[in-house]
Order: sequence, then C-alpha cells, then structure tokens
Amino acid sequence: MDRNSIIGFVLIFLIVVGWMYFEQSQYKPPQKNNKNDTLNNTQIITPKDTQVKTVETLKNQNINSDSLMKISKFGRYFTKFSEGNEKIITIENEVIRAKISSKGGKILRWELKNFKKWDKKTTQLIRDNNGEYSINFVTYDGAKIDSRDLYFNLEENLEDSIFVAKDKSITLTFSIEPELGRKIIRKFTFYNDRYSFDSEIITENMETIIPVNRGYNVVWNSGLSYQEFNSVDESSNAHAMAQLNGNLAELNVDSDEPKESKETGIVDFAGIKTKYFGVAIIPQPWQSFDGTVDLYGTRKKLPNNGMMKIYSISFRVPIKEGVSKRSFKVYLGPLDYDIVSEYGINNMVNLGWKYGIRQIGEYFMLPIFKFIHKFVPNYGVSIIIFSIIMKFLLYPLTIQQMRSAQRMQLLAPELEKIREKYKDDNLKQQQEIMKLYGDYGINPAGGCLPMLLQMPILIALWQLLRSSIDLRQSEFVLWITDLSVPDEIINFGFSILGISHISGLALLMGITMFFQQKLTITDPRQKGLIYIMPVMFTLMFSYFPSGLNLYYFMFNLLSIGQQIYINKYSKNRPTLEDLKKQPKKQSWLQRKMQEAQQIAEAQGKSIPGAKPINKPNNKPRRKK
Repeated sequence: MDRNSIIGFVLIFLIVVGWMYFEQSQYKPPQKNNKNDTLNNTQIITPKDTQVKTVETLKNQNINSDSLMKISKFGRYFTKFSEGNEKIITIENEVIRAKISSKGGKILRWELKNFKKWDKKTTQLIRDNNGEYSINFVTYDGAKIDSRDLYFNLEENLEDSIFVAKDKSITLTFSIEPELGRKIIRKFTFYNDRYSFDSEIITENMETIIPVNRGYNVVWNSGLSYQEFNSVDESSNAHAMAQLNGNLAELNVDSDEPKESKETGIVDFAGIKTKYFGVAIIPQPWQSFDGTVDLYGTRKKLPNNGMMKIYSISFRVPIKEGVSKRSFKVYLGPLDYDIVSEYGINNMVNLGWKYGIRQIGEYFMLPIFKFIHKFVPNYGVSIIIFSIIMKFLLYPLTIQQMRSAQRMQLLAPELEKIREKYKDDNLKQQQEIMKLYGDYGINPAGGCLPMLLQMPILIALWQLLRSSIDLRQSEFVLWITDLSVPDEIINFGFSILGISHISGLALLMGITMFFQQKLTITDPRQKGLIYIMPVMFTLMFSYFPSGLNLYYFMFNLLSIGQQIYINKYSKNRPTLEDLKKQPKKQSWLQRKMQEAQQIAEAQGKSIPGAKPINKPNNKPRRKK
C-alpha cells in the first residue's frame, strides 16, 4: 500500500469518527413526563425523533378507548382540539348568504340569492356536509390532520348573523395554538356585493410540528352541489381545472375509474365547475404561486340513470421557519362571463375549442348577444334578433351557397337526361356530367366551401348558447319556461336508442330543415336525405337547450325565405343560356380532376367523374 492510500484511509477514519461524535452531541434525552398532563404524556416527539409510546403504555396510564382513538388520529399536538364549542357565523351580502364554522374555519353553506335550483329552491353550492375549504397536513408524529375536525378559536367578538354593508367588509379570524408561541391562523374577509372572499393562512413557528418541506395543503374536497334537473347533462360539463402560465389543464372523469393529475408551475388559479357554477382558488398576489396543484376526480351513478362527478383540488403550500403567510382569493358563484372575467378566471366558461372557436364566441358573438339584451329584456326575443343579425353577417357566405343550389336546379333536367341516356355506363355518365358542368361553368362543389367556412361560426354559436347562464331559467312563450333546457312536448314513457322524448322547438327546426333541403337538393339519388336528415336532427336536437333550437329554427326559416326569393323573385335570376354565355373559369377542383385524368389515361386508365381527354389518333391511316 503506497503512502497516498494510507493517508486517504486515515482521513476517512477521522471524518467518520468526527461525524459520530457530532451526532451524539446533538442527541437530547427525553424529558421527564408530568403525570398531571395526560396529553403531553402520550407522545414524546422532536423533529428528529418521531417515536411514540405504544398503545399498551397508554393503557397502563388508564386512558380510555375513546381517548386512545383520538390520540391515534390527532397526535400529541392536536388531540386537545378535537373537542370544543362550535360557533357558526352567518355572513350575508347583496348576492350571497354563507355559514362559516369555527370548527376548522370551514364553509358550511354558500347560498346564491339571485339563483334558484331546478326545483325552485335557493341555489346552495356546498355539497359536503362536513364543510369545504380546509387545510390538511401531516405532523412529525405521523398524525394526518384535516382542519375541519379541529375546533378553532374565533378571535373577534361577533354576532351570529352579520350583513356586510355597502363599501364595507368583515373579517373572521380563526386560530389554533398547539403549543405556546406556535399558531395556525385562518382569516376570511367578505365584501358587500361579491361572490368571493379573501383568505389568508398564517403559520407561526410551526416548523417543529409540521415538516417545512411538506408544509400543508389548501383543499377543496368534494366538488359542488348539482343544480340542474338533468344530472347527466350537468356531469358532461363538470370538470376540474388548473391554469398555469395562461395555459388551461383540465381533468375530466369519463369512466368509472378515478382520475388524478398533478400540475406544476406558476399557478394562475385552480377550480371546479359544473354547467353554470364554479369554485376557483386564486393565489394572491396575481401569479405568485410557483408550485404544485393536484386534481382528483371520481364518477358515481345516481338513481334513474343519473350521474355525478365529484372533483377535488389541492394546493401544496410549503412553510418557512418563523412566520409564513399565504393569501388566496376564493370565488364561489355563477359562471357569468362578465363576472368571472374580473377575477381572471374567464377560461372557466366553456366557449369551445381554444384555437379559433373560442375566440369567435368570446370576442365576436358574446358582445353582440350582450348588446342586444341591453335593449331587449326577454332572452327569447334577443335570440330571434340575434339570429337575424347573424343571417345578415353570414350573407356573403350563404348567398354563394344558395346561388350554387339555384344553378344546380337549372341544370337538373339536363343531368337527368344524361343519367337516363347512360344508365348502363356509369363511367360514361360521370364523364358527360363533368363535361356538362364545364360547358355551363358550374362548380359541383361550389356550395361546399361557403358551408365549411360557416362551420366554425355555427360551432362557436352552438357552444355559446349551450353554456350561457343568461338563458338559465329564462322564460320565452307558451310552453317554453327555461331556454337552457329542452322544451319537452312528447314523452314516450320509454327509451329507444336513448331517445325518450321530443322537443317542440327541435321539431319545428326539423320541419324547417325539411323544406330547406327540398329547395336545395336536386339530385334524385340524394332525395332520401330530404327525409332522413330532418328526422335525425330532430331526435338529436331534442336533447339540446331550447334557446339553441330557437336560434336554428329562426336561422332555417330565414334561409328558406332567402332561397325562395332567389329562386323565384330575384331580378338577377340566370337561365341556362346566361350560364352558357358567361366566361368559363375552371375551378381548382376541376383542374385537379383533369390533371389526375391525364395521368391516369397516360397509364391506360381512367378516373370516374373526370372529363375525358381527347387523345390524338396514332393509328396508321388506311390507304384509299
């Protein structure tokens, strides 16, 4: 062994011995117990020594079984807070009525004064009977603490019921002191006309009880109480979500298996929504929370084929030594776009796919709809006016589609002659039809492009009317008492392929679709669509909100009037001769079909539907 190896081993030996000596000097022997203090006798714990006395030892100290269970659950520091007197404070302002309990500083009830449940009872959003909005953590002695199980001290001397006056606020301060000088404080500040409250969580010198690196969780435990009659429809709109750096991550439970998601980054907010209501926990100051949010969801079946989705969200909040503060704003109310935009949580309103569709609804259609309603209080009439405005705005697209249908109608007799003449030769039939289109300058796909361009607008509109809380419980006329739900007029009493009823406005929409198809479809081979499509759409739209069906009914009605005018009364109605005289412009589709035909014929093949290409006759001439 060389000299360097010997020196290395000696140094390693000295380091190990020195470390063992240092660790021994840090060890503190357990202090003697005070027999008069039963709680402190149960566990002797330091941050570096998490050993607890066994149940047998506790039994020898004559502690009963109930006490043993509490000590096992709450540990050394919090067992004494598992019993106490609960004080419930009712907070009321212009829009909400809430009940806050000193047991955990939790929300027991949250009523929205301006909204009703489907059964006309006041909307109450707290689903869990044990209350909501808690903090959870694990102590050094292994106790898993849920603040909802602990009796806090209410520091203010307040009446049991308080109304928050205009331009005023009220603060509730709940505190718990597991050891002298070590505190957990929860503050709630309410305002006059808001669906939100400010929440502050303060820990003082809790690092010897709660591991600093683990901290605590701010938790919303059990989603929201459902408010609509159709639980399946409400479940389809229920999600948990977290927005990080402006990007929205959603959790949707679409099976009976639970789902969870962990989102890490700068958290703008995390929330849970149903169809028309939501809760959002928003870190304060804005975009200051750089950490992790956990989303969790389950799905369960309800009677009568019902369904409920239950979500929870949890912020992981580290603590510091000494005093550590964390502030949140909690919104708990309607998903009204104008209201939630004030909190920066407008992404909770589902306006469709975020690329293209949402922007159309958010910045184009919603402002128009809101503007109309300022002057027309009835939402049904607003939808009718809205459909007329949309018809004018879409006129450049729809007029091309209708003119294409008009030209196809003019050409229908000639097309029928070709089909009859070449009924036994499909290839020749298609070639002659394409030649006819070319002679009259008609693009057979001319009506498709305007229709495709309309699709993003129609989808955005569909999503807007389907998710708008403004239509909820809004009456229109006759049998339509709620524009946000189907207007059922026929109930079969049984279900066939999931269809159990017919909607009145969906039926009217289907009838208008039938007449619209009759005016535009001229191909005899597509005549079946005139009957099939209206029936299919009537059955499908019978489960859509009546406000949406009202829009489509009016839009179809206006389209029928416009098509009849173009076909019969327009001064610029063309004839076949006019079409033949017009300069011919070959469409992109026709060019591509001709190119494909040239390539195919060069290979000795032909393309169905393409115009035949005249090839030079290369056969040798016959001598006379």
